[in-house]
Amino acid sequence: MKNNNSKGAMEMSVGTIVTIVLLMSVLVLGLFFVQRIFSSGENAIDSIDSQVQNEINQLFSDGTKSVAVFPTSREITVKKGGATPKGFAFSVYNDNNDPSSDFEYTIKADDVDDCGVTMTLQKADSYTLGGEGSFTLGPSSSLENARLVRFNFPESSPSCTIFYNLDITRNGVPYPSGGSTQILVTVK
Repeated sequence: MKNNNSKGAMEMSVGTIVTIVLLMSVLVLGLFFVQRIFSSGENAIDSIDSQVQNEINQLFSDGTKSVAVFPTSREITVKKGGATPKGFAFSVYNDNNDPSSDFEYTIKADDVDDCGVTMTLQKADSYTLGGEGSFTLGPSSSLENARLVRFNFPESSPSCTIFYNLDITRNGVPYPSGGSTQILVTVK
C-alpha cells in the first residue's frame, strides 16, 4: 500500500513539473511576441517623419502661410521622465524674391503660471531640445527637412501647462510680420 502512495505522489510531481514547463514556454513566447510588436511600433514612428514633412509641405501649398507647425493644433502633451522626448516640427517658407535670406529661430517659455512656484521661465527653457538655430533659404523655397523641437521634462517637474513662443527672424526682422507662434505644452 505504501508503494502505491509514493508512486501517486511521484506522478503528481511529474505532472506539476510538466505544467510549469509548459506555462513558462507560453510566458516566454508571449514576451517574445510583445517585444516584436513594440519594436515594429518604433519602426512605424520612424516612418512618421516623412508623413509630417508631407503634411507641412501641404500647408505651404496654398501660398498663404509663411510658417507651418505640426501638429497644426500646436498643442503637445509630454510625459515627464519619458524615455523618448516629444515635441513639434515646423518649417518656414521664404516668400522673399531676394537671392537668399538668413533665418534664425528661438523657442522660449512665455507663461509658467499654471506650474506653481517651482517652475521658472529659465527652468522651462532648459527642458527644450533644439530650441534655437539658424538656416538660409533661397527665394520662394521652404526647408527641405522640417526642424524638430522636443521637450524633455524630468520626473520632478510639476504637472502643468506651459506656453512657449516660437520666434523667427528673417535677416534680423521678425518673420512673419504678425509675430511669434504660440505652442502649448502640457506636462503630465
